Amino acid sequence: MLDKVIRGGTVVDGTGSPSRVADIGIKDGRIVAIGVVEQDAAEVIDATGCIVTPGFVDPHTHYDAQLLWDPTASPSSVHGVTTIIGGNCGFTLAPLIPGDADYLRKMMSKVEGMPLAALENGTDWSWETFAEYLGRLEGNISVNAGFLVGHCAIRRYVMGPAAVGAEASIEHIAGMRAELAKSIQSGALGFSFTNSTSHSDGDGEPVASRWATHDELIALCEEVGLHEGTTLEGIVPGCLDRFADDEIELLGLMSAAANRPMNWNVLTVDSREADRVPRQISAYDRSIELGGKVVALTMPVQVPMNMSFSSFCGLWLLPGWQQILGVPVAERIQRLQDPDTRVRMLENSLSQAAGVFRRLADWGDYIIGDTYSAANEGLKGRIVRDVANERGMSSFGTLLDIVIADELKTILWPTPQDDDAESWKMRAELWQDGRAMIGGSDAGAHLDRMCGAPYPTRWLADCIRGRKLVPVEFAVKMMTSQPAKLFGLVDRGELREGACADVVVFNPDEIGSEDAMLVTDLPGNSSRLTAGSFGVKRVLVNGVTIVENGVANGAVPGTVLKSGKDTYTVPAR
Repeated sequence: MLDKVIRGGTVVDGTGSPSRVADIGIKDGRIVAIGVVEQDAAEVIDATGCIVTPGFVDPHTHYDAQLLWDPTASPSSVHGVTTIIGGNCGFTLAPLIPGDADYLRKMMSKVEGMPLAALENGTDWSWETFAEYLGRLEGNISVNAGFLVGHCAIRRYVMGPAAVGAEASIEHIAGMRAELAKSIQSGALGFSFTNSTSHSDGDGEPVASRWATHDELIALCEEVGLHEGTTLEGIVPGCLDRFADDEIELLGLMSAAANRPMNWNVLTVDSREADRVPRQISAYDRSIELGGKVVALTMPVQVPMNMSFSSFCGLWLLPGWQQILGVPVAERIQRLQDPDTRVRMLENSLSQAAGVFRRLADWGDYIIGDTYSAANEGLKGRIVRDVANERGMSSFGTLLDIVIADELKTILWPTPQDDDAESWKMRAELWQDGRAMIGGSDAGAHLDRMCGAPYPTRWLADCIRGRKLVPVEFAVKMMTSQPAKLFGLVDRGELREGACADVVVFNPDEIGSEDAMLVTDLPGNSSRLTAGSFGVKRVLVNGVTIVENGVANGAVPGTVLKSGKDTYTVPAR
């Protein structure tokens, strides 16, 4: 007898092949039959009128901390994600020097927007090695989860506080290689790094990996190449706008040194800057010439991201703004009231030096979110430009007056400037280019700013009932077998006999996502943005239902994916 039969659904198998009506038989966590399945089963799932796909693979998350208190990986799992990759951007929770958790918590809070109170109260931080960290997750997660090991953690573990501010010695690099090897042997899927200028620690200093020389990075990549089933991920300053020549060269050389693919996050598309995509995607071409393979991640939907003058967000990355905003709130307000400071901030926000962050400087287009003062009563939902016109003021000055009245707590929503038809045409072309992959949700990070986790249901809704830029079979392939093949995930990403039974059943007439909402459900009474799903009837991980009718049930059949065991080697060349 089978454990389950999913009967009568339209199967989209993840390979890009045309859909077909078929049954799926499952036993012992594996798919054992596809077609007409007449065997009896302990459970029959009626999928009539539904689409049945492989579970979605999210290649860029930061669930490293959240999974320790939330095994469901909320909200990703209710949107059909059955496998997540964590440990991205050089940031992991292990290896960890005993007694050093406070530094790491404050860094993660700063660079990845995880509430500090949640990090302090969500777990006991008593692990040291990468193996011990993974051991916390074994048997305790709803989804499958694999983790890269981050350069910042390894550098800090080997060099201590000197990891920030000092170049590594030959001995230090040897120690980092040894710790990287140890972490991979315990299951890490590979190595991630950052030298992005947007990444600073809780003390405001550049994070540890930003102090590495290119020789250090190449040496660590060479170590990765000695181990089976490994991969690379990284971020450099140009990821946010346009690569410099030496950045393209570095990414290609690192990939070649490991003979492993590298993915980077995230390629944005905007018809107003049409030359950005060709420039960024050229990193792939150069990497092939060097003997590597560098793949861009790009999102198939727009992810709204709110802004606030009260805490760290994208506004701080405008030229000169961090020096103005990086002081206590009372002093910050005084600075924002100064006319000369306002002029300087406005000019800097519109300058070429602002790069990709110039998109944040359309001040009149901001939508006012939650407000907190009597002076701002009635402004929620209004556009700043309209309020400015009523007041006879500039949009930027009006916006600053509004946030000052709220003691900087006002929630601001930028209006996307890249929602035009030409930008969407460019995105559709990019998805089919072969040098980019769907991803970049940052799920588990920037929790009070954005909610990228629902991208699978949002994109499917757009493919089925919206713009219809690509067929649903292609969209499913981009979210299943393509990332699975880049990471070398064994028996995942496709519906076929012998594959792991990671399966999503959804109603195509209903599939979609709720709007993001702020909820207070994290440890330490902390808040985050989250969103439920529409039309997700079932999500199975390793043959066990973890979501039914859009609600996670708390089951924990997920596997901690380990390199060389749950992954196979995908060479760059």
